[in-house]
Amino acid sequence: MEICFATKRAVEEIAPLFLELEEYYFGVGSSNLDEVKKYLERQVFASHSGVRVVVAKENNQILGVATFAVLYPAPELRGQIYMKDLFTARSVRGKGVGTQLLRFIAQQAIELGCDRLDWTAETTNPKAAEFYLAKGARHVEEKQYFRFEGENLRAFAQAS
Repeated sequence: MEICFATKRAVEEIAPLFLELEEYYFGVGSSNLDEVKKYLERQVFASHSGVRVVVAKENNQILGVATFAVLYPAPELRGQIYMKDLFTARSVRGKGVGTQLLRFIAQQAIELGCDRLDWTAETTNPKAAEFYLAKGARHVEEKQYFRFEGENLRAFAQAS
């Protein structure tokens, strides 16, 4: 299995797995392949994005994907990596693909002088928590997670 960075040139190749990710979280029919391709091209791989996309592939088939960004400032004048998504194809779950992707990102953190690798997982996905805890990750209880979204986000942005 090869773990490597993906670029905009790989949109056609990785879009089906991103569609599977969308359907996993939001249901079948929540998006379609053309919408996913446009999203990847216009947002994920845009110059303003700052997102790095990592894929696991074997025999020219994409088995898993992870996305992350390097954040500054971070504690002790270091950087930190924030992993946004880690997702494997249903057909390869439990076969080490997710572990390989997570390890690759951890190695990137070390190479970039980062001292932390953070991410969140949905409480509605207990298998994700089991997976991360089994790898030795620490559940961070002292952090709180906040969000503006939808109309609330627009209202706050437009308030004077």
